[in-house]
Amino acid sequence: MLLHGHGANSSTWYPQIEAFGERHPVYAVDTIDDPGRSVQRALVKDSQDNAAWLNDVFEGLGLERVHLVGLSYGGWLTLNQAVYGADRLASITLLDPGGLQKVPARFLAGAIAGLFAMALPRRWRPWLARVLANHALIAPPRMTAPILLGTRTYRPSYRPAARPFTDDELRSARVPALVLLGGRSTLLSPRKALARVRALVPGVRAEIVPGAGHGLPLEAPDLVNARILRFIDSEVQA
Repeated sequence: MLLHGHGANSSTWYPQIEAFGERHPVYAVDTIDDPGRSVQRALVKDSQDNAAWLNDVFEGLGLERVHLVGLSYGGWLTLNQAVYGADRLASITLLDPGGLQKVPARFLAGAIAGLFAMALPRRWRPWLARVLANHALIAPPRMTAPILLGTRTYRPSYRPAARPFTDDELRSARVPALVLLGGRSTLLSPRKALARVRALVPGVRAEIVPGAGHGLPLEAPDLVNARILRFIDSEVQA
């Protein structure tokens, strides 16, 4: 199951669906309080509420052993599930996730700058993509259009911030874990984040992807796909 980042939707996973779907059943969920076709009827207030919501999704789909993959805020939701609702999890994969460090001001500033950059002529975008470490600026329009539509038309009701998990919470995440961090991430200080997960998350496999920014599945799809499939296959065979 794939969980996208904040303000996006399941179309984020376009570069992954074919590769994953050739070997596994794949579910890409529009997460709660993000643009999608669901109607939210209750506020999700904290970690326990988020874990309960995702467990409801698993139950509704009849899923018992889920390999959960999350990007950014979806990575926070994935890590949160490992801490507060791991009963149905087979493994977790965190792609430049929230929850390892406090969200820095540069991430918020970069997100705003990226929205303004999308309104500029396309000939300027390759340079801006390099400067801002934002590959979405040069992604095909068919991939960015659904996200931009949601940005313009959807207003979230409420969601908890991607707070950093405590050391004790990270130690309690005892499902097999893969962590991939962007070497040019605007969300994390990758070396510090790598050191923290290696020190605290039991048995984690973690690495930094050199040159990649926060949008790992879009920027380095072949590498990301290969790493995730190899990891999941190793857990299935274990």
